[in-house]
Amino acid sequence: MICALASAVCFGTATVLQAAATRAAEPSTGAGAGSGVDAALLLRAVRQWRYVVGLALDGLGFVFQIIALRSVPIYAVGAALAASLAVTAVVAARVLKVRLSGTEWAAVGVVCAGLAMLGLSSGAEGKEAGPASLHWWLLGVAAAVLVAGAVGGRLPDRARALVLGLGAGCGFGVVEVAVRLIDDPFDLTNPALYALLLGGGAAFLLLTSALSRGSVTTATAGMVIGETIGPALVGVAWLGDRTRDGLGWLTVTGFAVAVAGALALARFGEAPDPAAEPSLQDVRER
Repeated sequence: MICALASAVCFGTATVLQAAATRAAEPSTGAGAGSGVDAALLLRAVRQWRYVVGLALDGLGFVFQIIALRSVPIYAVGAALAASLAVTAVVAARVLKVRLSGTEWAAVGVVCAGLAMLGLSSGAEGKEAGPASLHWWLLGVAAAVLVAGAVGGRLPDRARALVLGLGAGCGFGVVEVAVRLIDDPFDLTNPALYALLLGGGAAFLLLTSALSRGSVTTATAGMVIGETIGPALVGVAWLGDRTRDGLGWLTVTGFAVAVAGALALARFGEAPDPAAEPSLQDVRER
């Protein structure tokens, strides 16, 4: 669970850096401005040091995530990853001087309370391998994420943000489940290995595009839902994830509380540009 929380810290901090870099790399006009999967945008973003540092933190977070997924159930790791939004909110408040409202600070506390419940009630990682078809289903979902990105780029702004965010979340969810299905990382006959690579790459592309246009709050909320609920159900239904005896109710409560708190902080999926003009509310307060 400590590794899961360390992963959340890495991912949450990376979000602040990557979102600011992505906005700076996004052209106001030009080719690719409406595409759901914009590889050119990703190439422009990686030229900025903030994005590179964010990628390094993502890599470290992924290592912690793999260790956590090998030790505790998927639902606990998924909730911890969703809680990275609480880390993002706190980092944005400290680094970018973003002011959190009392409600948002309360949401941070709610996320911490939910994670504490999960830490107390989650059992050990399930040992079941699941059906052989699950490996192929994962690969199919990873491919569907790419299709969702291509289709989502042609939708109106709000629907586009939701589709891109949900697609990115499903891609990250594929990674969570695939880690549990890969015993030998050099076994090139395992479809789960290709699902991990395709799902992770597609998720990064969709998330980068979602951070640069449309409603980032909507996109981030979709991502949280996609990376928590589906993988958690797969872990319980097919991989043998369980809770401690008599504490199933606390696990369900903790999971729901942590995800609800993360959704309340969804706007921090995008770190605001510190050079942006002050809002009307800021002007009024002054």
